Amino acid sequence: MCICINCTYVDRCITYHAVEAQHLQPHLSDHPDFEAISPTVNINIKTDQNNIQMEWDVVGCESFVAEMGKWMRLRPGELVPT
Repeated sequence: MCICINCTYVDRCITYHAVEAQHLQPHLSDHPDFEAISPTVNINIKTDQNNIQMEWDVVGCESFVAEMGKWMRLRPGELVPT
């Protein structure tokens, strides 16, 4: 799971904005202004006979500042991305 959902910068982060785009999810911000320091993104590729799916997750970041439930407060009632 992406650590960004519990980061204080999730709604301002350029890296998370890119992950949202890869998942075709609505953006928390149209104009992110925070550049994360050394984010580490895992990309898992799943294939079957006719499809290729890619899962992008930020698993490390020197800018990470824990704020548990930050994403959930920004998107109340929505399913947390996994």
